[in-house]
Amino acid sequence: MYRKQPVKAPRRGPGLIKGLVGSLSLVTSLAALPSAAQAQPQAPETCKQLLASGNPQYPPYLWRDPDDENKLVGANADLMQMLAKEIGIPIDVRYIGPWGRVQEETRAGRNDLIAGAFFTLPRTEYMDYFHPAFRETRSVVWTRDNQRLNYRRWADLASLQGVTVINNSFGEDFDRYARDNLKISTVASLEQAIQMLQKGRADYLVYEDSPGAAYLAKMNILDLKSLSPAVANENLHLTLSHKSACNTPELRGRITRAVYKLARSNVMQGLIDKNIQLWRKQNQ
Repeated sequence: MYRKQPVKAPRRGPGLIKGLVGSLSLVTSLAALPSAAQAQPQAPETCKQLLASGNPQYPPYLWRDPDDENKLVGANADLMQMLAKEIGIPIDVRYIGPWGRVQEETRAGRNDLIAGAFFTLPRTEYMDYFHPAFRETRSVVWTRDNQRLNYRRWADLASLQGVTVINNSFGEDFDRYARDNLKISTVASLEQAIQMLQKGRADYLVYEDSPGAAYLAKMNILDLKSLSPAVANENLHLTLSHKSACNTPELRGRITRAVYKLARSNVMQGLIDKNIQLWRKQNQ
């Protein structure tokens, strides 16, 4: 009877076995891992420029350039150029509308930086604040020279009609008190608010002392005065929109270090003195 001879398996050298094991390991690894696109999210495009804006009726801090009304000039604009050198990214300081519009554009992410904003909790919902603040300011009560207004504390304003600029803030404490206890109407511009006060359509104006005095000089108004004590002493901060395409942890770190360095070097006082002179020269 014919007997089948067992088939001998081919001899496998150590090199062949090693290759098979390597191939199987590669296949197993590829099957276990997600695709390269899933494993590594695409890095955002490099931030090549930042757009900054702020309150355009805010001399000596910010105002529209009379030679190019699409630009903002002032102490805060100068500070942005110093910041740009520190972080290595150009900053374009532009006029994009009145103060309320600036905040709307920042909320939407169409404006990256606000060059000067007071801290309020609602604003933290759409932008990051950098510390330390780069300037402390005084907000005061303005009234007519011939008006007897006995002001010593916020409650003294309760029976009077006030005015200020729309979307302005004077710090969390005063904003909350004013909302609950005071009658303060809002208008689009500081010039309009000053005119309302001068014409007796409001008893007082709440606004910062230096910008208020600058606009009174520009409008040649001599019959308004500020009262003491200040309504609030608040800090001006640089902020970055949550929706800015440039808002990354790495950039926030660079800006924080730069703001800290500039604040420690106390550059703002020199910039303010320089821009007070520039404002006066432009409005002679």
